[in-house]
Amino acid sequence: MINKCILPWTLIAAAVLFESHAHAAEPVTSAIPGVTAGGVKIELIKDGFNGTEGPIGLPDGSLIFTETQAERITRIFPDNTVVSFLEHSNGANGLAFDADGALYAVQVLKPKVGIIYPVGKEKTLAEDFEGTPFQRPNDLVLDHHGGVYFTDSGTRATPENPNPPKSNPGVFYISPEGKLTRLASDIDRPNGIQLSKDEKTLYVANTLGEHVLAYDITRPGEIGNKRHFAKLAGWQETETGWSSGADGLAIDDKDRLYVTSNAGIEVFDQDGKPLGVIPIPKKPQNLAFAGKDKKTLYVVGRGAAYKIPVLTPGYLGRAK
Repeated sequence: MINKCILPWTLIAAAVLFESHAHAAEPVTSAIPGVTAGGVKIELIKDGFNGTEGPIGLPDGSLIFTETQAERITRIFPDNTVVSFLEHSNGANGLAFDADGALYAVQVLKPKVGIIYPVGKEKTLAEDFEGTPFQRPNDLVLDHHGGVYFTDSGTRATPENPNPPKSNPGVFYISPEGKLTRLASDIDRPNGIQLSKDEKTLYVANTLGEHVLAYDITRPGEIGNKRHFAKLAGWQETETGWSSGADGLAIDDKDRLYVTSNAGIEVFDQDGKPLGVIPIPKKPQNLAFAGKDKKTLYVVGRGAAYKIPVLTPGYLGRAK
């Protein structure tokens, strides 16, 4: 016969044990000096978005990112409220703001680079290079002169399209006057792109490479001294071959570089020394600092959005 007095306590104990295991399974940060305290919860804001790319902070502390497949730009407020910011985005991927608040985007449905907001002020800046149409513009960053550095990842074989057109990946620059220049054409799959605080170094993520690349900027729109800046822990053999999964890039106010990769978020100092990895439940695609003090790191990838409190704010000199 079951002791009826013992049964409730057994159920309570089981519930406590289940809850403790659930809490233990919650993703938390690793301790990285100056970057993250250890054991801090990595908060899931929402899962199930239709594509997740291009996050960037707004002055009011909110953040926007692109649902590329839904042709939508979505906004997240500090209290985790999620609303639509802009519809019919032409598959916007990476985003950047200029000093006047115009929103620039690389766009993938009809591949081009241009201004997509404010509504009524849209403008195409470039859609081909020397007559060859762009294939998949991926990410961008603006310098303080108003010039646009951006990547085109080219084409790749997929189950739906096993024989795509010949890939023409590249890194490009659009001057404030509108002149388009190709800066590099020798990167397998250029993806995320970022500037150092002083805009003397250009960083490029190569999804199919083992290293983040760096270039000296000799003058706006001119680069040299290509080098391996940082070796990625995410370098691994995948179903489609070897890849680091290197994608979005961001810098903090101490000029540390944050890289999304197969390993999570990899953090490097100004010299490319690895400082640590922040694990993310789903493979991250891009990231940005936001919040009024820019001390919240937002991470998006595989349909999910997360946020992480950090010790050093993102760079305050530009939106991203």
